[in-house]
Amino acid sequence: MIPLKDDVRSRSFPIMNWVLIGSNVFVFFVTLSFGPHAEKIMSVFGVVPKRFLAHIGVFQTLTIFTSMFLHGGWAHIFSNMLALYIFGDNVEDRMGSWRYLLFYLLCGTAAAALYIFFNQNSTIPTIGASGAISGVLGAYIVLFPRARVMTLVLLIFIPWFIDIPAVIYIGAWFASQLLNGMLTIVNGAQGFGGIAWWAHVGGFMTGIILVRLFTAGHEPRKLYPDEHWPW
Repeated sequence: MIPLKDDVRSRSFPIMNWVLIGSNVFVFFVTLSFGPHAEKIMSVFGVVPKRFLAHIGVFQTLTIFTSMFLHGGWAHIFSNMLALYIFGDNVEDRMGSWRYLLFYLLCGTAAAALYIFFNQNSTIPTIGASGAISGVLGAYIVLFPRARVMTLVLLIFIPWFIDIPAVIYIGAWFASQLLNGMLTIVNGAQGFGGIAWWAHVGGFMTGIILVRLFTAGHEPRKLYPDEHWPW
């Protein structure tokens, strides 16, 4: 299932969301320019749990933030930026731009922390904005429980466009992250398919916990019952 758009319109231009998307895309192309040396960039600026715990300091702490802007391939950055584009504007609208940026970084930090906790001996660099974006999804499901997401579904190679309630779409996504995270514990694996499941879980839960704090005093003047515009 590929999300295409939601049906909640932002009241303001999401400048910080676009800054985040632009920054991620810029860093991605810069990383590509290093060619065969790009892997070294990932290793140095990604979060490596075993190295992080063995050499806790300023630089290792900074890798938590640098790793949020690194992506391992086209599919990786496309899926992350698409989710941020669809859901981030509305969350920024409710929080305000600077609160949204702080919220985003805190969710990414919590995501990295939980991943490190469950993978303390891992020497594999963890990269990507998905932990922070998971926090945005957590905030979205709290703020817009009645929203719907237009989704592209391929059934027998035939494209279908389906409106799915955001609670179901995001809820099913989170359930899959949690299930896969639990499986990594049962099987003693760091992650299936190179995906940091626990980072997603950590970011999502942090988003749910912090969202009300970050929207306090920044509620819309008029809230329609279904969270949508009146037309």
